[in-house]
Amino acid sequence: MAVGKKVKTIVKINLNAGTATPAPPVGTALGPHGINIMDFVKQYNEKTADKSGQVIPAVITIFEDRSFVFILKTPPVADMIKKELRLEKGSGVPHREKVGKLTNDQVRKIAESKMADLNTRNVDQAMKSVSGTARSMGVDVE
Repeated sequence: MAVGKKVKTIVKINLNAGTATPAPPVGTALGPHGINIMDFVKQYNEKTADKSGQVIPAVITIFEDRSFVFILKTPPVADMIKKELRLEKGSGVPHREKVGKLTNDQVRKIAESKMADLNTRNVDQAMKSVSGTARSMGVDVE
């Protein structure tokens, strides 16, 4: 973070890695703050080029002089579950229509890779969080 600069706002945005464009949602999220959108898009795509096909959230800190810095987060748990089970999407009626099953090992793998962004250091608690997301998508956990 830049020392001495006054923070104007912080924007969180989920984008497809390596393929972000200045079109919405990027333009609508960043345009009102007056930063150079193409500059952000180029930097984001360079940093995420190796993660193509995943959704990588970015937390953008915008300063009053219209400069910015951003950090990348791990993909959302729902996307990790869809990738693990090769699903197109979750269930529209999660408690009645099931779309897949996760084993405990798969839940642990997802929880461990998401630990950096969760507010716990306990793997068992992280697994409970992942399991809850899975249930809300119509995925059973064994």
